[in-house]
Amino acid sequence: MERLIERCCGLDVHKKTVTACVRVPGANGAREQHVRTFGTTTADLLSLRDWLEAFQGTRVAMESTGVYWKPVFYVLEETAICVLANAAQIAQVPGRKTDVKDCVWIAQLLEHGLIRESFVPPAPIRELRDLTRYRKAVIQERTREAHRLHKVLEDAGIKLASVASRVLGVSGRTMLDALVAGTTDPAVLADLARGRLRKKLPALRQALVGRFRGHHAFLVAQILAHLDYLDEAIEAVSTQIDTVIVPFADDLTRLDTIPGVNKRTAEVLIAELGVDMRVFPTAGHLASWAGLCPGNNESAGKHRSGRTRKGNRWLRGALIEAALSAGTHSATGALAARYRRVMRHRGHKKAVVAVAHAILTTAYHLLAQQTTYQDPGADYYDRRHAERVRRRAIHTLERQGFRVTLEPAA
Repeated sequence: MERLIERCCGLDVHKKTVTACVRVPGANGAREQHVRTFGTTTADLLSLRDWLEAFQGTRVAMESTGVYWKPVFYVLEETAICVLANAAQIAQVPGRKTDVKDCVWIAQLLEHGLIRESFVPPAPIRELRDLTRYRKAVIQERTREAHRLHKVLEDAGIKLASVASRVLGVSGRTMLDALVAGTTDPAVLADLARGRLRKKLPALRQALVGRFRGHHAFLVAQILAHLDYLDEAIEAVSTQIDTVIVPFADDLTRLDTIPGVNKRTAEVLIAELGVDMRVFPTAGHLASWAGLCPGNNESAGKHRSGRTRKGNRWLRGALIEAALSAGTHSATGALAARYRRVMRHRGHKKAVVAVAHAILTTAYHLLAQQTTYQDPGADYYDRRHAERVRRRAIHTLERQGFRVTLEPAA
């Protein structure tokens, strides 16, 4: 097999150790192989970097083992070209696995150009990514805590959620605080309603009749305090994100012009994709990396399920939220038309994924071409597939018993 890289190193990364194998040219055209094991503390990793520098321009490959690859990658990327590999794509033959054999195998694959490089964004994007992912985790925790509040209220027979659309809104929060303070009179609690909720006072009085005991008050107080803390944490992280994302303000503005994409979603897109689209040759490559394109499953001429593959779950979640907003909450625009077009014959879920794919493709072109979004209109897909639209219309009429003849309009 042809050798593509003369000097290469394979790393088998673990929590406490890193086993390295370096392959370099030897005497009489032979290959020399050097294997050594290092620790994973910063001092040990610096020793690994110095050891690799002695072999002059060695390219390094490693598996994406949990989070343990990150400190190794970050130390070595300063002086060497690092390649991160998907562990599932470079798996060793079963029954022949040791740390030494693993690092030798990775070095041999790299030597012959058989490792597909994973996308690792630059340091500023990685910092932004850590912040956006942590904010998402805190938001998810807040959602779980709100669900716990609903369970406690149901246990106490308080049916506030059946009348008020937002239990944690201004009116709902005032009633909950009064319940915790010891007020259990339904009429008094219902009179704390504000705004449009006052139109539902009779229903509120009935919903607030329950068996709210002391332990319920304790639990609700703890949950409300935790919710306040989480709200403060989300606000603090968002403020930090606003500071870190300043260098990418223009790209943030561009992405914010896409229907369904708000400021928070645009921040996630930048954090997960970066702003340099040269990493992805085409929008199709980006969609494949994100897991938002149909999978290939064909054998012996038979095509099986083409469900989407697992991709970046943080990016996919943000795009699905944006697609739901653009596709189902909007009546105009090309993305809404795309949703209705697919939903008719493929169903809601696949239509949302199709819109998410369209949003991702749009984001790719906006970042690559440094432009803003211009909606092509609700009839974009009809104009793009005019002949297909005509055939479909003719076929529909013929099924109803009509004979169709087309004549161009004057």
